[in-house]
Amino acid sequence: MNIRSPISNLPTHEVTNVPPPLGDQDLYGKDLPLQEGLRREGAGWAERNIIDFAMKAGTEETLEWANQANRYPPEMKAFDRNGMRINQVTFHPAYHNLMDLAIANDLPSFAWNNPRSGNHVAHGALSYLLNQIEGGVLCPMAMSYAVVPALKATPEIADVWIPRLLAQEYDPRDIPAEEKKSITMGMFMTEKQGGSDVRANSTKARPEGTKTGPGAAYILTGHKFFCSAPMSDAFLSLAYTENGLSCFLLPRWRPDGTRNGLYIQRLKDKLGNKSNASSEMELVEAWGLMLGEEGRGVRTIIEMVQGTRYYCAVGSAALMRQAVTQAIHHAAHRSAFQKRLLQQPLMQNVLADLALESEAATTLFLRLGRAISDAGTDPAEAALARIGTAIGKYWICKRTPGHIYEAMECHGGPGYIEETILPRLYREAPVNSIWEGSGNVICLDVLRALYKDPGALPAFFAEVERAKGGNRNLDLHITRLKAEVDEQGNFEARARRITEMMALAWQAALLVQHAPSAASDAFCASRLGNYWSGAYGTLPEGIDFTAILKRAGASL
Repeated sequence: MNIRSPISNLPTHEVTNVPPPLGDQDLYGKDLPLQEGLRREGAGWAERNIIDFAMKAGTEETLEWANQANRYPPEMKAFDRNGMRINQVTFHPAYHNLMDLAIANDLPSFAWNNPRSGNHVAHGALSYLLNQIEGGVLCPMAMSYAVVPALKATPEIADVWIPRLLAQEYDPRDIPAEEKKSITMGMFMTEKQGGSDVRANSTKARPEGTKTGPGAAYILTGHKFFCSAPMSDAFLSLAYTENGLSCFLLPRWRPDGTRNGLYIQRLKDKLGNKSNASSEMELVEAWGLMLGEEGRGVRTIIEMVQGTRYYCAVGSAALMRQAVTQAIHHAAHRSAFQKRLLQQPLMQNVLADLALESEAATTLFLRLGRAISDAGTDPAEAALARIGTAIGKYWICKRTPGHIYEAMECHGGPGYIEETILPRLYREAPVNSIWEGSGNVICLDVLRALYKDPGALPAFFAEVERAKGGNRNLDLHITRLKAEVDEQGNFEARARRITEMMALAWQAALLVQHAPSAASDAFCASRLGNYWSGAYGTLPEGIDFTAILKRAGASL
């Protein structure tokens, strides 16, 4: 629905030159890179699903739910009125509305409920749509999606838990999973002394009985410093047995119907992502099942981490797209110096540059989705997915905070006011870069893939060289990248540079192959040319701003 606020006069002056409310957004119909990429990457069969969900996600009602869910964040409820420890978190009704919207539309499980080529492309598109409006609920969605491959490490566990994840009827009740209409899952790996270095963990696990190994019951004791979505119905966690760091599934309720030993210590007061609860968790004689091989816990849970890293890239691309939408709308209706901002050459440069960054991010995550979709049948795509997930996660997430800040600046003072969506987008932007491996961790993963995965480098260069001859700047950049990769020594210190060069090569190659020349030439000239500061609004002379802005949804 559209909630219109007609501009009216005030006692002292007439209100003019103020942009009208944006209203319901056509999140799919005005996003040409999304439309083209969805079809190109093999998910055209899901277009009707995407269109239908886009119309729901883009309404002002959904945006108002997001506003309320962030204005009234979750609250910890450790005890009931009788003093019994219940370890619950309570949410504003708007948060539950958003969760219902996501689960009813198959957002966390679309890929698994549609096992066909392009399924992860479509899945990424659904997430991209809702993430433009609200990022907090995407945390439990991401983990519920990403946990499925990890669960398959132990079939007897997968057979019980995966069907519960694939249901499409939201059930927020805190009751045993077997009694619920659907469930969500989370994970907690890190501890305060180690962070990303999970091998520094101190949580211990001992067998409950005589049975040990995959599928056996264990008792865990320890502390986890970050547990997002603590009202999930089960979690994956890491703990040490006598034979090494292992992975475990910990349900909220034990099989005997009693609450598990998952004690919420406090909720984190975060910079952003306010609608989503994040907590510290004590594991006090917590009951769990070993998932995967004993002593191979990192290998097991990394299957989940790959999926959540894909979500990080998708989520950051979504934030960029919404920032561009907001900035273009403001510039189209605000005038200065006898012209609309959208007609001012320097503002056109800024907006076109923001639109290019957004399109490159969207195009990359959709291509990455196809690699993930086809990984089971194509070794080259599997290799590309392994290294490409790290590349996309690092670069798209790293570019997002500055991108949203620039979009905020396009609004001037009003963009800094909480009544707009821009401050919330800005606070949300850093989390995707930090969550699931901060920049250095991700770049070191890229290095490991480059030099230890024999299929990664050939798959990547085969991918970018499909665009060979399409743009001189790109050809030169690929040559420089090969020299950088071949250079011996000091690999770790150069990890960010190598990752950045790979990301730009991939984005540029995709745009050269698939975007209009106005967009691809501008991207290559600015990002790969002789001068690039990284700031927006520095596109060189000769760029067709009008064509780029129209492609981004502007009416000039």
